[in-house]
Amino acid sequence: MSAHPLHGRDRVRDWMSTQVLTANLRDGLRQTWDRMAEAEVRHVPVIDDQEQLVGVISDRDLRRPSSLDLGGQADAFRLDNTLKVEQVMSSPPAHVSPDTPLEEALAIIGAHRYGALPVVDDDLRVVGILSAWDLLRAFRACLG
Repeated sequence: MSAHPLHGRDRVRDWMSTQVLTANLRDGLRQTWDRMAEAEVRHVPVIDDQEQLVGVISDRDLRRPSSLDLGGQADAFRLDNTLKVEQVMSSPPAHVSPDTPLEEALAIIGAHRYGALPVVDDDLRVVGILSAWDLLRAFRACLG
């Protein structure tokens, strides 16, 4: 982790979290909610069977998936494992690499109002996550 004020040289790798909870496409929503609550995270990258990034799911998606309201009909929603992650995740997901300049990642998060960005390697395998909290840590370091 960087210990100096931010310069244009700071990269996502300097501030990202490397302990990342992921979900599989076929995981149930309740199962995912419980795992997120236990890990105290709000955003989870979704991976396929080849462990490649295919989506992102947030606690907001799990509270009431917007897909239930399509067509003007509001169906009753119960958070159980009947619905699967792939049915409510955001896809395709925005993502960055560890070498992405921190300013570029900040611009993506700000422009789209994301709470976090998955960080992937060249094979689209998740190696970290950059959250708004990570960016606040970087900003605090900049202030001295």
